[in-house]
Amino acid sequence: MPFSTDHPPRPAYTRSDFEFDLPPELIAQYPLPERTASRLLHVIPSVENNAPMLADLTFKALPPLIAPNDLLVFNDTRVIKARMFGKKVGSGGRVELLIERLLGEDRALVQMRASHLPGAGAAIALASDARALVLSRQGRFFEVRFDGTGDLVTWLNEHGQMPLPPYIRRAAEDADDARYQTVYARVPGAVAAPTAGLHFDEALLAALDARGVQRATVTLHVGAGTFQPVQHEDLSRHVMHREVYEISAATVAAIEATRARGGRVVAIGTTSLRALESAADAAGALHVGHGETALFITPGYRFKVVDRLLTNFHLPGSTLLMLIAAFGGYETMRAAYAHAIRSQYRFFSYGDAMLLERSQKQGKR
Repeated sequence: MPFSTDHPPRPAYTRSDFEFDLPPELIAQYPLPERTASRLLHVIPSVENNAPMLADLTFKALPPLIAPNDLLVFNDTRVIKARMFGKKVGSGGRVELLIERLLGEDRALVQMRASHLPGAGAAIALASDARALVLSRQGRFFEVRFDGTGDLVTWLNEHGQMPLPPYIRRAAEDADDARYQTVYARVPGAVAAPTAGLHFDEALLAALDARGVQRATVTLHVGAGTFQPVQHEDLSRHVMHREVYEISAATVAAIEATRARGGRVVAIGTTSLRALESAADAAGALHVGHGETALFITPGYRFKVVDRLLTNFHLPGSTLLMLIAAFGGYETMRAAYAHAIRSQYRFFSYGDAMLLERSQKQGKR
């Protein structure tokens, strides 16, 4: 069913509460010619059950919405060319491999597609005389060792393909090498882009700098599991995918300084938000370091770090849509998405963006 604004309050939400009908033509298959040409929906959550305030803007209108005292936190992960094709040694059967996560210089967790999935010990011939040796199977993933590639990321840059999401119904093209990558991408390791950042170009970043807006970075390597829908109606049964993140001392200091001057922390994307919230303790103190996060944010979660969120429009029934409902309020999320569909916003990775204020029901930090 399409979203409506008359959905009754629920004491506990289920997966079905986050389903909606999306016209296929609203799923963006290509980026717009300019990064900043996308639209921006500014969403201010409802207060005392009033309707949320919704403003239709262009992304170039973002700088005036950010106060000089605010801090923008970007995810500086870099997407690797994680998709490759090979043939089973012996049978010659075709295999598609998609890296989920790098495990070291020559190992990775991968997803595979083949007429018959290979077992442990199987070898797959790849381009340029390289091979992938299957070490073990871990659920829907395979642990693989790569031989003959040298530096794996360098080899992937030459022989791999950009791993476009499954809802983009076309093969990756040369232009995607740049456009499915943020202009500030730095640390290789993601297999999906932190898509809120795709709207920024150097000119817009310079305009934010000119306003005195501060910037900081986190690193969270986005995995292909970000596209996996929740399978169970009971959200407590969902097992969240794990992603590696790192928070620097400079970023912790920037957030502490922002709080001290009364500014707001603006997460650029759900990945930045999850990294920050994962690194905070129960009192809201942020800690330097790296780790893995399987943080599953649903309505009722109390946010400890982030005050505002810039994000794209997400898949029905997804964990990211549940995060949006937790941040802005369930009814606000439904109203915003219903408006976006009526107004023909473009959805998903190459689509438009939303600037979402945190619900006042969350209270203060």
